[in-house]
Amino acid sequence: MHKTTFPTITSFYFILCILLLLAVIHGYKHLEGDVRWRSLFSATHYFLTIDQSGQVRGTRKFNSNSIFQVYSVNVGVVAMYAAGARLYVAMDKKGKVYGAKEYGPNCEFQERIEENGYNTYSSVRWRHNGHSMYLALRGNGRTRLGSKIRHTHHSTHFLPLSI
Repeated sequence: MHKTTFPTITSFYFILCILLLLAVIHGYKHLEGDVRWRSLFSATHYFLTIDQSGQVRGTRKFNSNSIFQVYSVNVGVVAMYAAGARLYVAMDKKGKVYGAKEYGPNCEFQERIEENGYNTYSSVRWRHNGHSMYLALRGNGRTRLGSKIRHTHHSTHFLPLSI
């Protein structure tokens, strides 16, 4: 009679540890560098835009400055480039949102899918009193200071619409 050998519990945990170690070493590189063409529609009913002067605001009508290339920089971290204006969405240390000509640390945002299906974007670099600073549009389409807003407020919620 042939005796079948099963791996022991110890060898199972050893293999599991090796696989986890390989995942940590390998990381999530397959998620980096992804580029998506999106238009960001706010819960306040505005399309996020950047004009040629670098002013970030909302507009009721979709236009070429409302088209963004959303780059995956790292896991859950994105950079948003307005192809029409040739500027990146950026946030300074006071929470002011602006258009930057060159990509830098101020251009990185943590993208989070909220429970209601909307996305929020918080500055990776800057915090205010221990709180994240979020990209937000007021009810009149102007940007809000990131230091004055929390992710639960609907002005921070955006639907990334495919182009």
